Amino acid sequence: VGDPMCSWCWGMAPVIQHIADRGDVAVRVIVGGLRPGPNAVALDDGLRATLSHHWERVAEASGQPFEPFALERDDWVYDTELPAIAVVTMRSLAEKETLRFFAGLQRAFYVDGVDITDPEQYPGLIGDYPVDVATFMQDLRSAAARTRAWEDFAEARELGVMGFPTVLLAVDGSIQVLSRGYAGANYFDSALAHWVEGVQPTSADGACSIQSPC
Repeated sequence: VGDPMCSWCWGMAPVIQHIADRGDVAVRVIVGGLRPGPNAVALDDGLRATLSHHWERVAEASGQPFEPFALERDDWVYDTELPAIAVVTMRSLAEKETLRFFAGLQRAFYVDGVDITDPEQYPGLIGDYPVDVATFMQDLRSAAARTRAWEDFAEARELGVMGFPTVLLAVDGSIQVLSRGYAGANYFDSALAHWVEGVQPTSADGACSIQSPC
């Protein structure tokens, strides 16, 4: 459970891909709704400073690259709704591409400086995916896709998720928390190998909370 504009989720992107590459578990992405729509916040000097501090911390912990382009914008609102809608749109059109697209949006935002809150950017963001651009854009702007995104947000809350990334393990109808917040590949290899013995949630380095900027 995460958000394309969650810095700790970008930090853990290689770890999630590592889990997917194991081949013994299927990874499902749920967009949790970090700061969507009515919860969006305008970027001001205070938020710039807060985000810059968080991003430096995530980069140090994870080794993931961060560039300051997003923090240099004027008259910009930190609204995570459209990227979440984009993820569920990709899931509906090419489900197997969801995780790659999720990480691709993160890289576009945190490294390439693309404003993924702007719908006009999306034709250029989906060229590497097996979807029709016109169909994707039509779905992206639809009320149905927005509803699907908010259904994901609601599912995340029903699962007790209030911060991202959170990794849950579902086996035979039972769901347990593997991690709340950032954790490394070695942790998940061990946790998945010994899940039958019970795994204590961890938040080793941090998480993006829906109640605070990140």
